[in-house]
Amino acid sequence: MSAASPPLSRRQRLLRRFVPLVVAVVGVTWFAVAATGSGSPRARATTTGTTLTIPTMTAAPVTTTTTTTTTVPVITTTTGEGALPQTDAVPSSASPQFQSAMGGLFGAVSLGNPQSAVPAFFPEAAYVQLKSIADAAYDWRNRLLAEYDLDLSAATAELGPDAGSATLVSVQVPMQYAHWVPVGVCENAVGYFEVANSRVVYSIGGVTRSFGIASLISWRGEWYVVHLGAILRPGGGGVVLDPQTGPGTSSPSTTC
Repeated sequence: MSAASPPLSRRQRLLRRFVPLVVAVVGVTWFAVAATGSGSPRARATTTGTTLTIPTMTAAPVTTTTTTTTTVPVITTTTGEGALPQTDAVPSSASPQFQSAMGGLFGAVSLGNPQSAVPAFFPEAAYVQLKSIADAAYDWRNRLLAEYDLDLSAATAELGPDAGSATLVSVQVPMQYAHWVPVGVCENAVGYFEVANSRVVYSIGGVTRSFGIASLISWRGEWYVVHLGAILRPGGGGVVLDPQTGPGTSSPSTTC
């Protein structure tokens, strides 16, 4: 005969009553879930997680800078005016080329810089065409250009110690005396216009003074100096033609 079981406590009696009820409720719930879902319980499980939102990266617009290079055309003159054929155009003392050339000539006189007077002098290539003599280029360099340089220096000396302060007033070309020199005269192979005794008028120390240009001759409608101080020279030095106070006067001449 077994010993009698000890009496249950109140807690134990409550557990025995409610545990079966809880199990029954859980079972019913499980079956309800199974009836409304599909597949296995794992497949029907809902996973709650953290959604990571990846921002859409918009690439910054690429700016293309287009650099436009402007090429300034370089004009190379292979032949000057002197290398071109002569024309019978009548030259004018009012032409921009002549005015600029005379400014350079007077600048050479006042500043003692012969280089600026080169554009005013008759071009070598034109002289070679003009003269029917042997080695015209040698004659141009060693006679005409050398005499021109000497005459420029003599004119600078004529202006005196204040030469640098002198200003050009005008160059007076006596067009009434201008004439055409035809082919065959004075050993010329080409004709040209010539005018003698033009006047360079300048101001220095408040006084107007002047000196002459012995001969201007034309090439393609422009005047150029071919003899500054003298055509027929008295000696080997530089010459200043007829320096005067005031503008002076031009006399006619029919020289070559």
